[in-house]
Amino acid sequence: MIATRNRASYLQRALVSLQAQLAPPSFEVIVVDNGSSDGTRDLVEQIAGAFESLRYVAWPLPNRGQARNRGVAVAAGRYLLFCDDDVALPEGWLAAHAASHGGGTARVVNGPILNVPSYLSRPRPGAANYSRAFLCTCNASLPKAAFDSVGGFDEDFDLYGWEDTELGIRLRADGLQWKFSWDAFLWHIKPPEEQTLEVESRKAIEKARMARRFLARHPTSRVRFATGAHPLNVLRGRYLIRESLLAMYAGLSTSRRVPAWVSAVARAHFLDALYTRELTRELDRDG
Repeated sequence: MIATRNRASYLQRALVSLQAQLAPPSFEVIVVDNGSSDGTRDLVEQIAGAFESLRYVAWPLPNRGQARNRGVAVAAGRYLLFCDDDVALPEGWLAAHAASHGGGTARVVNGPILNVPSYLSRPRPGAANYSRAFLCTCNASLPKAAFDSVGGFDEDFDLYGWEDTELGIRLRADGLQWKFSWDAFLWHIKPPEEQTLEVESRKAIEKARMARRFLARHPTSRVRFATGAHPLNVLRGRYLIRESLLAMYAGLSTSRRVPAWVSAVARAHFLDALYTRELTRELDRDG
């Protein structure tokens, strides 16, 4: 299943790589159009004949949890497999996920996500691509019955961030096992020119706001540390992150006068500080 919004050029490549899968199990493709205005529907209709089953679902509100829940509602298969629209899939991706569900144990299966700058970059997964995340919907599969039993995605997560992590907590509490399949890797296309500081800043702020909602659902120490809402970080956000510090990091991250590695470090610090400051503000609103 792929949820998408105004990314038809990416979606086309993802669908082509699904079409090229080797020895896959029988599968259907569900594209949930989350309010696109760029010809996404026309693209899906044009390419539908290349698949045994390709379904288009329109959901106009820009809410990924809602969109994916609507897609699951029409899914006919026993298992759900999620990926993003900006991915390239190796030929054995579907088969690797299917093999990981053998043996009858209900589990969530995640695979390595390799962030790459273009479709031409095709590295193999390595140790740095390992993740203990219980559910990351860029590359994850699970039984549909398990998804339905916990109520699917929490649709109150209406901004960027945490909705799949929150679902993972409920799935784990419901008894699902977990497996990381090295063979079920994919390439996540992240062109540097599109990952602007403005775009990443918006995501950081939205993720901080959703962290507050996540904590309201699961007020545990584990979630506090995962979201950065533990006491030391909150004190840092409250007293140490000033506008002057953010301005310095932002300036260094966009400057062409400093080495690339300095810009990269400054960018990381800026986004972390921006997230932490916004998270602290959200928590302080709760008193």
